[in-house]
Amino acid sequence: MKVIKRNGTEVVFDITKIITAITKANQAVEEEQRMTPMQIRRIAEAVELNCIRMNRAPGVEEIQDLVETQIMAHGAYEVAKKYITYRYTRNLVRQSNTTDERILSLIECCNEEAKQENANKNPTVNSVQRDYMAGEVSRDLTERLLLPEDIVQAHREGIIHFHDADYFAQHMHNCDLVNLEDMLQNGTVISGTMIERPHSFSTACNIATQIIAQVASNQYGGQSISLTHLAPFVQVSREKIIKSMREELEDASVAIPEEKFNAMVENRLREEIRRGVQTIQYQVVTLLTTNGQAPFVTVFMYLGEAENEQEKKDLAIIIEEMLLQRYQGVKNEAGVYVTPAFPKLIYVLEEQNIHEDSPYYYLTRLAAKCTARRMVPDYISEKKMLELKKDKNGEGHCYTCMGCRSFLTPYVDENGKPKYYGRFNQGVVTINLVDVALSSGGDIEKFWKIFDERLELCHRALMCRHNRLKGTLSDAAPILWQYGALARLKKGEPIDKLLYGGYSTISLGYAGLYECVKYMTGKSHTDPSATPFALDVMQHMNDACKKWKAEHNIDFSLYGTPLESTTYKFAKCLQKRFGIVPGINDKGYITNSYHIHVTEQIDAFSKLAFEAQFQALSPGGAISYVEVPNMQQNLEAVLQVMKFIYDNIMYAELNTKSDYCQVCGWDGEIMIEEEDGKLIWKCPKCGNTDQSKMNVARRTCGYIGTQFWNQGRTQEIRERVLHL
Repeated sequence: MKVIKRNGTEVVFDITKIITAITKANQAVEEEQRMTPMQIRRIAEAVELNCIRMNRAPGVEEIQDLVETQIMAHGAYEVAKKYITYRYTRNLVRQSNTTDERILSLIECCNEEAKQENANKNPTVNSVQRDYMAGEVSRDLTERLLLPEDIVQAHREGIIHFHDADYFAQHMHNCDLVNLEDMLQNGTVISGTMIERPHSFSTACNIATQIIAQVASNQYGGQSISLTHLAPFVQVSREKIIKSMREELEDASVAIPEEKFNAMVENRLREEIRRGVQTIQYQVVTLLTTNGQAPFVTVFMYLGEAENEQEKKDLAIIIEEMLLQRYQGVKNEAGVYVTPAFPKLIYVLEEQNIHEDSPYYYLTRLAAKCTARRMVPDYISEKKMLELKKDKNGEGHCYTCMGCRSFLTPYVDENGKPKYYGRFNQGVVTINLVDVALSSGGDIEKFWKIFDERLELCHRALMCRHNRLKGTLSDAAPILWQYGALARLKKGEPIDKLLYGGYSTISLGYAGLYECVKYMTGKSHTDPSATPFALDVMQHMNDACKKWKAEHNIDFSLYGTPLESTTYKFAKCLQKRFGIVPGINDKGYITNSYHIHVTEQIDAFSKLAFEAQFQALSPGGAISYVEVPNMQQNLEAVLQVMKFIYDNIMYAELNTKSDYCQVCGWDGEIMIEEEDGKLIWKCPKCGNTDQSKMNVARRTCGYIGTQFWNQGRTQEIRERVLHL
């Protein structure tokens, strides 16, 4: 027997669907009013018999009418009510599709949430609108069809946050460490075209930017590349230049001293390196991926990765050029150099560059100068990372994050060798710690009980993410799975083996530790009497990840969520659920991950030292920052902070300001003021409030934002106190 669906298609009658629907309605009533499984089965069979008697394919609505009649015939009136209510609700959804309204509002640029959803996307641009429109469809499918109802409801209420639902309908993952070395050395394929090993440094840089763009269009999170993978091509270019110059001199019958010859070679080589780095810097800024923004890419600068002294020297030249060009900035439409958002730069502090007498200390001074003006690079301490990131053999490793802060966990392959490039993160679900605390009413026993319930909710949501990727064929993203960015699987081969055993990670995010601890203890987590509770909360989440990992052989890892628009969403949801609780949810934002509250008065060194203990308990991702004034005339202070980072904390950044008013040329700080109850950006010199006529760069949550933020994040930026 066939059934006609609402869209006109025919499907085979399935009695189990009727049984499931009645069972759900049955479970929604009090126990004494429920039917037995046998009664439910008889109702379903009676409906089936009536459908057969029609001698035609019945419609879905007809079948549902028969179900209602049979339930009431059994005297189960409360069950019938639940079933009818569900039908009515679903009918309303079908009649009034709010997704349509949201898509139309995106096109007409009247959706305020979309305008401020991502600080690096311009919602008035067609490509961004197209991405958002696709995202709305994906989100609608995700909420209606792909996720359990309780997870969707918890997400809507801000109890958890199911990240990137606008990409969940597709089989896409979060972020990755691109294996640029494999792709450059062994060749790759881009858009069906074979790309062989490059024969010069500049060509290698050009290929790298094409790879970055392709990767960005096939996943939704950040990606990272290492300059070390480009360094071998400096020698390739050097040899090519030497050969070319010798031929030129021979043709001209000119002989010059070897010393002068070598100097000329290095000058030409430097020029090629300059052009190659410029390709990366400008291409990344100007590329527009299918996500509607420049690729979210991090460039890693680590001398310790070099395989020999010559490669290290060449790598140092590339790093120097990268810093020099970032210090200069990029020109805006008015032709003025401003601070770009990407690529994000990470500079590793290590023994060979951290001390005044270190051979590469000159790079560290240049990095400090660049940070003071352009907010990057950010800093990883090799010393601290080797302590925290130890593999199963007890060996420490230093490597970059994926994007802004998502870190892989240590991994040793089947050959006993450490592996990081070519690995990735499956996705994130974040728990709202503030909601756990407020839901407990301050009762500590109730807190831990609710905490466990919410963690299990996150666990199930994370498994939805995992299962959505499971079974994905390599054909879905050839650049990732077939041509070296992450793997070299065969066509038609599932990616499943890369989802298990620690090869990839999946992240339990967390937010609002400060507010959680303050509500439960009455004090900031920086207070010595409250810190142990904060650490217990962190350890409890790590224990949950460890338990899930043992259960599934999947590398669950605790991740300090970089809330952007979600900080505002969580704040609004908390106020709706609990009213205004002074000092806890009375602002338009909650605090990122484990961070000290932005209004708390504390010096830079104390802040970094305190937060270091929480980085150790956030293995899946963490970054700390200090807020500083204009430091361009005080580089020695910047260097002191950098040295402190090296000795005390794994990953940190300095936040300064980098603004420009296109109306009057003001290049100082553009201020945030309140007008008619709304926070706006205003030039202190000419009063310009038109965001399209100003360049504002602020660190949002590990990366730089340049397209402005929602009211919650704007309030958070406004309230930040200086730590130096």
